[in-house]
Amino acid sequence: MSDLEVKKRAINIKRIRLEREKAVFFKLGAKLRAYLFTGILVTAPVAITFYMAYKFVVWVDRLVGHLIPPQYSPDNYLPFTIPGLGLVILLVALTLIGMFFAGFLGRFFLKLGEWIVFKVPLVSSVYSVLKQIFETFFSSKTQAFSKVVMLEYPRKGIWILGFVSSELKGEIRDQFDREMLNVFIPTTPNPTSGFLIFVPKEDTVELEMGVEEGIKFVISGGLVEPNQMKKKKLK
Repeated sequence: MSDLEVKKRAINIKRIRLEREKAVFFKLGAKLRAYLFTGILVTAPVAITFYMAYKFVVWVDRLVGHLIPPQYSPDNYLPFTIPGLGLVILLVALTLIGMFFAGFLGRFFLKLGEWIVFKVPLVSSVYSVLKQIFETFFSSKTQAFSKVVMLEYPRKGIWILGFVSSELKGEIRDQFDREMLNVFIPTTPNPTSGFLIFVPKEDTVELEMGVEEGIKFVISGGLVEPNQMKKKKLK
């Protein structure tokens, strides 16, 4: 074998070795990148959740701390600060207020206060709207967002997710000759904003997912898929 062939063979062996090393390097880099993304997906939701909870607790502690007279502040009697103490105090205070207004004397003062509020033109409108919203979301007697449905909107062939609040009743119901639903159409990523539409019941496709799953689906922009959906054929 000539010296030229030996040199060519050595060059080929070196090239093959470099290509293999490069392939191993890229494979290792791809694995490390996958591990990094997995670590982010695992830790980011937990970290963000705890961070937001911590910020909320600190905000409540600061708010309650301003409401408590300095001479009664726990910080004056304890050698250290207890995180979340303000939140506990707030929950206890709200529970005691609820117990008071659930009684006869509390209901009397509540009705008296509402009577005074309703006599003020602008304040009465704001109070009435806020009261209805809170009663809708916190009262167990209502059918607030009882189910999740799909409907074709804004035109045929395009589907959108909606939350059924109740069946249409009253004066608006009398304008239709069939059963109608009040459907709230949320926006992404903020489901608290949106708009209300009246839809014939037969034009909606009821889903098996719960309201909470539907809200997560809307907030994530479709990235967080619900666990279960009723399998229905869209016609």
